Amino acid sequence: MDRDPEGKTILIVDDMPANLGVLTTHLEREGYTAVVAQGGEECITRAHFVQPDLILLDVMMPGLDGFETCRRLKAAPETQDIPVVFMTALTDTGDKLTGFSVGGIDYVTKPLDGAEVLARIDTHLTLHRLRRQLARQNEQLQEEIDARRETEAALRRSNAELEQLAYVASHDMQEPLRMVASYLQLVAQRYKGQLDADADEFIGYAVDGAKRMQALINDLLAYSRLGTKARPFEATDCDKVVDIALGHLAIARTESGAQVTRDPLPRVMGDASQLLQLFQNLLANAFKFKRVDPLQVHIGAQAIEGAWRISVSDNGIGIAPEYFERIFVLFQRLHGRGDYPGTGIGLALCKKIVERHGGTIAVESKEGQGSTFSFTIPR
Repeated sequence: MDRDPEGKTILIVDDMPANLGVLTTHLEREGYTAVVAQGGEECITRAHFVQPDLILLDVMMPGLDGFETCRRLKAAPETQDIPVVFMTALTDTGDKLTGFSVGGIDYVTKPLDGAEVLARIDTHLTLHRLRRQLARQNEQLQEEIDARRETEAALRRSNAELEQLAYVASHDMQEPLRMVASYLQLVAQRYKGQLDADADEFIGYAVDGAKRMQALINDLLAYSRLGTKARPFEATDCDKVVDIALGHLAIARTESGAQVTRDPLPRVMGDASQLLQLFQNLLANAFKFKRVDPLQVHIGAQAIEGAWRISVSDNGIGIAPEYFERIFVLFQRLHGRGDYPGTGIGLALCKKIVERHGGTIAVESKEGQGSTFSFTIPR
């Protein structure tokens, strides 16, 4: 039998029928459901069957007394959580300590005062409900913790598999691809002009395809290592990171004729190597998609609530609004390879880096008027 969903079922145990009658009447008048037993054995049987929300248990009873009855109730898994309040005329401190030692939670003294009994019942039922709610919340929390641990373990396994795949891509796949590219280039150099024009063109296509495959594998490798080779966050000076990025891009910057300006950039908590990749990709795009001379690129920084917003703006070719989301998706390109080289991974990599740092990335642009890529990093 299930407990009363409102927690209002009380089992009253007393060997005196008169006491049972008075308590039953009083409790039922206050909206409780009263169940009675006249001895310890009957109490244990009724408690197992009824599953009351609280037991009022007389101490002095023939046969099985209240202390032993309570001890047996607490020893049984089905009844161990039911609160027990003793009813007794005993006033000795030792008797009360015995009651608490066997699992009782309170005493009411005979002759009983109806208001006191109700007050104690209400208090203990409320506390019991709160304890059960807390226990359920703890169980749910433990389930969530266990689920998170399983997820983390699965993620670790996945990362290990991804790292193994990255190893294969960087060694086993790259080596034969380098051989194909090298021999194709050798054929192109040695036999250029000796075959017909179509043959020269076909060899050129093959060499170009091998090089593009190498670039694609290298970019995929960089993308996969964002998770497997990530470093702990540390205080990072973005000004120094941009200096390094511009150094790496010195040739591209010179060829584009870009004039680069910047605001003072903040120190942030981040992975310096990944932030370098982020700035390098955004600046490389700005240098690549040039429209007019002089190409102007500005790196801005603004403090907003709880974060820094850092931007890379240019006066390049711009992007149509319908492509704002698409450009951050892996392998998505807006231009043919003949117009602008690339694998379509750079901005997807930027997005993954920013999200790992707890921020967001977005673009504002007008076709033919330039673009502003901005990302946030928590302060």
